[in-house]
Amino acid sequence: MKKQIDKNETKKKKKKSIVGRIFKLFFCVLLLAIIAYGCYFAYKYSRHTKAMEGKEYDPLSATALGIDPEKLKEVGRINILLLGESGVGDGYNLTDTIIIASYNPQTQQASLLSIPRDTYVGKRDKNSATPNYLASYKMNAVYRNGENLEEAIECISNLTGINIDNYILVNTDAIIDIVDAIGGVWFNVPIDMNYDDTNQDLHIHLQAGEQLIDGAKAEQLLRFRHNQDWTSYPEEYGDNDIGRMRTQREFIQETLKQLLKIENVTKVLNLLEIVSNNVRSDLDFQTLKYYIPYAFKFNTSNIISDVLPGVSEQCNGIWIYTADKTKTKQVVQDLFTDKIVVEEQNTTNTNSIEGETQASEEAITIELLNGTSNSEILEQVKEKLKTAGYVISKSGTTSSTSKTMIINRTQQGSSTAKGIKSILGVGTISSGSDNAKVDYTIIIGEDYN
Repeated sequence: MKKQIDKNETKKKKKKSIVGRIFKLFFCVLLLAIIAYGCYFAYKYSRHTKAMEGKEYDPLSATALGIDPEKLKEVGRINILLLGESGVGDGYNLTDTIIIASYNPQTQQASLLSIPRDTYVGKRDKNSATPNYLASYKMNAVYRNGENLEEAIECISNLTGINIDNYILVNTDAIIDIVDAIGGVWFNVPIDMNYDDTNQDLHIHLQAGEQLIDGAKAEQLLRFRHNQDWTSYPEEYGDNDIGRMRTQREFIQETLKQLLKIENVTKVLNLLEIVSNNVRSDLDFQTLKYYIPYAFKFNTSNIISDVLPGVSEQCNGIWIYTADKTKTKQVVQDLFTDKIVVEEQNTTNTNSIEGETQASEEAITIELLNGTSNSEILEQVKEKLKTAGYVISKSGTTSSTSKTMIINRTQQGSSTAKGIKSILGVGTISSGSDNAKVDYTIIIGEDYN
């Protein structure tokens, strides 16, 4: 009996010994695998940091996504059409938000251009077109409940000259859910908003001032155009649709600031679920993943924005928005031209130079961009302007430009622009939006001698 017990004990010890050895072997293999992967990850991370030196991007996320750094260098500007869709009853949807969003990861510059929903995009002359044709070729009508996206994209490309790479169609539910998922967005509501439309089940009641905007309030804010008594945004802000589009762009910027905070990384799965359920897009992950490492380093203050320039007018009894072709070309070049800009620290020179106009006591700030193939021209012009007393706060290069442009951004007197032109000897003077944080942008063209 005792021998039998000893045999059983010996068998148990052997089994324990075998299990122990297997466990140790498994643990060692696992540990080696972890070490090997760690070394591989470290190698890839090191390769990224060396190959991408000087680039504004996050090497950790790029390594985790398995992106080749050489391919990452090739990622260029992307232009996306953003459409915000809301229902007006009976299953029919309109798009009150039409924005071209552009991002260049290499220069970390981004821009937003709002397209008024009543923008006329028809091919017939607006003055001779029938009322039915005019109404059918407002931008919002071309959209046709989201069933005619290809023609809508083509119309916007023809209107602006911008090649649209992808589109993102977001419905109201997505906006509500995304804002709620990130804990709301702090935003300064510009005016008191009070409007009710029972047909759309739309009720807007917001007080002016800085406040935390949750999802429900975000819908109210983004859809507001005028109050029940027809009062709207002040003229200097932008009345009715122009004001609404400005609010939309500014709210997008504030939402991005919140969204790109590191603490929201943990909410990515929830946000992806919201997007998959409420967003329609032709943008695939294989394209998107190359922009993610750059986006983690993006500063939302780099976003510049504007609205398609034009006028609201009545043609054959139909209200339409007519784009100004000349100003549109200027705005598009301003917002969507690739630039490499360097911030500079300067002091104002107050000595007068004979034959040149002297800058005022309150220094005029200038963004100077070289649109020629001659790299020496930038320094030549810079010295001329500095000597005349102007402050060059930014300088850099931009796409090839045939004519020199002097863009007045802060409504300076006409004499100042003429003075700058006299220094350069050439230049087409125009006005532009105050989105570059300078008084003037000067783009040196090939016509400069």
